[in-house]
Amino acid sequence: MSIISSSLRAGTGAERRPSGLPMVRLFAAALTAAALAACAQQPPVMTGPTGRQAALQPARKVFARHHRVAPAETTAREASGEKSAGYGLASFYSYDPHTASGEKFNAQELTAAHRTLPFGTRLRVTDVATGRSVTVRVNDRGPFVRGRVVDVSRSAAQTLGITGKGVAKVKIDVVESADASK
Repeated sequence: MSIISSSLRAGTGAERRPSGLPMVRLFAAALTAAALAACAQQPPVMTGPTGRQAALQPARKVFARHHRVAPAETTAREASGEKSAGYGLASFYSYDPHTASGEKFNAQELTAAHRTLPFGTRLRVTDVATGRSVTVRVNDRGPFVRGRVVDVSRSAAQTLGITGKGVAKVKIDVVESADASK
């Protein structure tokens, strides 16, 4: 006979109470359920085309401040076949093994990345603060950072004098459209 059954038969009142083990199991199950519920409520992490973590909020529309061009300047620009592509921030990149056009990237060439202009388009990028300019050829897509309008190669950045700063406010003019060169 076991001790418990003999004490119950004897009527000593020393019944065995259930241990706290069921309460610990219940608490552990509740804690696990709460942790899983918290994980399920976080949005999934998405990566963009560059492998970086993409923004989880929808992109806000950004309205650029447009520079009003004097009429005489407009006619002179149209006569030379030059179109203004806008103002914004330029940055530079020095390594990207392949470009979106399929070319191998060369930091020594005067090339650039633009989001929408056709490959082969020639741009004049002018630093607004210093007046230095360089003519580059679009051969890649980007930049993928909000507020930037063009990424230039390291060689073009050295010509502009922006390698120390990293970014600069620039004016972009289309010198030769890719359609006109064909």
